[in-house]
Amino acid sequence: MDKMKMHTVDITDGNVEKIGQLFPNCLTERVGNDGKVEKAIDFDLLRQELSKDIVEGAKERYQFTWPDKKKAIRKANTSTTMTLRPVRVDEKSPTGSDSEGNKYLSSGSVDFENTQNLYIEGDNLEVLKLIRENYLGKIKVIYIDPPYNTGGDFVYDDDFTQEVSLYVGNSGQIDVLGNQLVQNTESNGRFHTDWLNMIYPRLKVAKDLLSSDGVILISIDDCESSNMHNVCNEIFGSNNRIATLVWNCSTAGGIRPKHTSKTHEYVLVYAKDINNVPMLWAPLSEDAKKMYNERDETGLFRCKEFVFKNASTNKNQKYEIVCPDGTIVKPKEGYIYRFVPETFEEAKKNDLVVFRKTDSSSTLIDATGKPAKWNIFIKKYFGDGLGCPATLLPKDMIGMYNKGTQDVQLIFDNKRVFENVKPVSLIHYLIQVFGGNDSIILDFFSGSATTAHAVIYLNSEDDGKRKFIMVQLPEVTDKNSEAYKSGYKNICEIGKERIRRAGKKVLEDMISRTDEGGLFASANNEKPKLDVGFRVLKLDTSNMEDVYYRPEDSSEATLFEDNVKPDRTGEDLLFQVMLECNLPLSAKIETEKIAGKEVFSVNNGYLIACFDEDVNEEVITAVAKRKPYYFIMRDKSLSSDNVADNFEQIFQAYSKETIRRIL
Repeated sequence: MDKMKMHTVDITDGNVEKIGQLFPNCLTERVGNDGKVEKAIDFDLLRQELSKDIVEGAKERYQFTWPDKKKAIRKANTSTTMTLRPVRVDEKSPTGSDSEGNKYLSSGSVDFENTQNLYIEGDNLEVLKLIRENYLGKIKVIYIDPPYNTGGDFVYDDDFTQEVSLYVGNSGQIDVLGNQLVQNTESNGRFHTDWLNMIYPRLKVAKDLLSSDGVILISIDDCESSNMHNVCNEIFGSNNRIATLVWNCSTAGGIRPKHTSKTHEYVLVYAKDINNVPMLWAPLSEDAKKMYNERDETGLFRCKEFVFKNASTNKNQKYEIVCPDGTIVKPKEGYIYRFVPETFEEAKKNDLVVFRKTDSSSTLIDATGKPAKWNIFIKKYFGDGLGCPATLLPKDMIGMYNKGTQDVQLIFDNKRVFENVKPVSLIHYLIQVFGGNDSIILDFFSGSATTAHAVIYLNSEDDGKRKFIMVQLPEVTDKNSEAYKSGYKNICEIGKERIRRAGKKVLEDMISRTDEGGLFASANNEKPKLDVGFRVLKLDTSNMEDVYYRPEDSSEATLFEDNVKPDRTGEDLLFQVMLECNLPLSAKIETEKIAGKEVFSVNNGYLIACFDEDVNEEVITAVAKRKPYYFIMRDKSLSSDNVADNFEQIFQAYSKETIRRIL
């Protein structure tokens, strides 16, 4: 059996392979830092391949650069041995309290088994690297609201080589892994540099996650707007810029600096490949939604008149139609039909045409030239963008009142537990415009989880199946803040509780609408189904001891020691294995006992794993008979040499195609 890597891939290695395939003459070998021979690129030869006139040295050319840019690029490409550990049980009881008497709210997972949503705690660069292969090309919409770098914001400090004492002096924002935020003040000589070094690698990794028709939406203000444009132009390509949306962040005078009142901010929109992004439609207004007041088996619809005012004399749109009672009608002078005869007949066949009697039609006449006793309509179903007028194309100016902080207060019993929040309505609008009905929405600066709130709310409106992935560093709350006094010791606690409360409120509203015969009322009055749960995962160091990655450094005393850390469970190991096997972290997980051993089955047996010791032939045979794609176990799991000798024979007999791996 092959050994699992238990770390992410180094993107640079893949890039070397790709360049070597295009230009074999540029592929060479060198001795790496570890003393081993490795493949490398001869850049002098590569430059000759790519340019007739080599641009180098002091020659002037357009470029966007800053100190440590190369380091930021390398940071995005390097691998990580960290992992994500599942949190099934609430860490604090809903009724518990700390030594100061502050009541805690539940902080763990919600409906861990039956949800497609994820909430991940930890440094977002490491998390993005970990999920890069699992969600490669699968994310339709990324929305982020990163630090604006306005002189008091915190930025991620990715220099993990500093001493912890330095971090304490910088910010005090430290978790058990050494993840930290550093306040970036305007007096810092590297004010823009530190911000660019923070944002660049994260966007570079995020690009890999986008689907071919995916988009990234980035909230920003004037301070770093130009730099953000430059970064996005370099990473996504200026040709893939869809728009820079402007939205009203204040209608009451705005923030009042020295000279002018700030009343707007931006949302930068870039595509993975703009050629794959379909026509975009702005969502309907509340008044427009009320027009959809009829229902059939297909869903909610409105009747749109088939005849409209137009001076055209095109006979293809002025033909005769036979009504249900045999009356023949045609448009009056100055009116035409919306479709030609062939399209009308196709619409009739698909039950999209509605005939209704009237005292006197204002648009149709009968065979005698008198006003007809019929009107004709076409069904337009709710959510169908086809045929929308051009006025429903999204505008680059979004008129929207900023009530983000109020949104949070309403959820948290009028407590101001989070400041400077984007309104749910803004994210709701953006996802409607740019995201599909069954998309994965990622936010890796999730803050108070406004994006998750918007996804749940939108799904409740249009019966969508969108999933969210929220990523947030557990940044501690100030001891004098209302959040801390309410029991929320870090931002993650606020975000998770907001999702729980928002989900509960949305479900209650849906049930109310159903009982009243509203949007999703069904014939048998079934209660609505909506995924408001989420799995909680936390970034942590690898489950494996250092000897797993560097066996050559082991001594005789440590060579045969367990290579799994003693505080790690079988489920911890399973999630790190899922990462390496490129399985979604929301995959269905089932656990059972076979011959007294714990066996995990992921995605209905696609992956089966057993990390217990003393595994005998009964367990191996039972697993092999299920023919999994992957079977993973620990290298010390087998109960005896005899079982080890028979292992391959058992799989050859029952499932020789199964990929077998050991930890």
